[in-house]
Amino acid sequence: MKRNELVNHLNNLLKLGDFAGDVSNNGLQVEGADEVTKIAYGVDASLAMAIQADRAGAEFIFVHHGLSWGGEPRRFTGVTGGRFRELFQRNLSLYAVHLPLDAHELLGHNACLCRISGVRNVEKFCPYHGMMIGWYGELAAPEVPAVIGQRLAEALISPPEVRIYGSDITRPVKRVGAVSGGGGFDAVDSALANNLDLLITGEMSHEIYNLVMESGLTVIALGHYASETIGVAAVKEWVERELGIPGVWIDLPTGL
Repeated sequence: MKRNELVNHLNNLLKLGDFAGDVSNNGLQVEGADEVTKIAYGVDASLAMAIQADRAGAEFIFVHHGLSWGGEPRRFTGVTGGRFRELFQRNLSLYAVHLPLDAHELLGHNACLCRISGVRNVEKFCPYHGMMIGWYGELAAPEVPAVIGQRLAEALISPPEVRIYGSDITRPVKRVGAVSGGGGFDAVDSALANNLDLLITGEMSHEIYNLVMESGLTVIALGHYASETIGVAAVKEWVERELGIPGVWIDLPTGL
């Protein structure tokens, strides 16, 4: 498939136009080969990602965290220069999708995390820079967080280290929401405002620890990286099924 045709499909699928306020420059960030016969998928646009994508025979890289954020980079030197040099020398395209892939109702990280957890009748929540990025709903019946955490651990493409926080982590939960990555205060505040019992997220930071422990909310932290593999994997499956372009998953976990 022609690169620009693939880009148009992805732009429309992921509704990039709805996220003008995203600090990430969503979409095609580096232009490579005109023809795409194989796509490499991963979470981060690192030097290792470019090298492994090329070794796998891909011409196009799809990631959640790209190289261009707002007005940066302004200097193409050092580590930044090395990343771009690798992409251009290997004629690789780089396509990045940040908040649109958090928020997408079908393929987004948070919709997928809810679906795996058994959450039904989902609704949007968690405003972030004027955009709703999370999803929440209810389980068919209350469950203890450890059971939900086990389901997530078995389903995620890169096995997470599941950590559970709260004043009573054995208490069954029913109202559950998901905000992947570093949800922080925005996610916790929104979870409390919507009377959630459980928040599924990536990072559990020091700053929000006491708020969680004192609020009655339970949090499952999967790690930033692991929580944001699921949407990328869902896009890979969609592209293979609907567009017929084979893909390869490049797993480069940070452990964070």
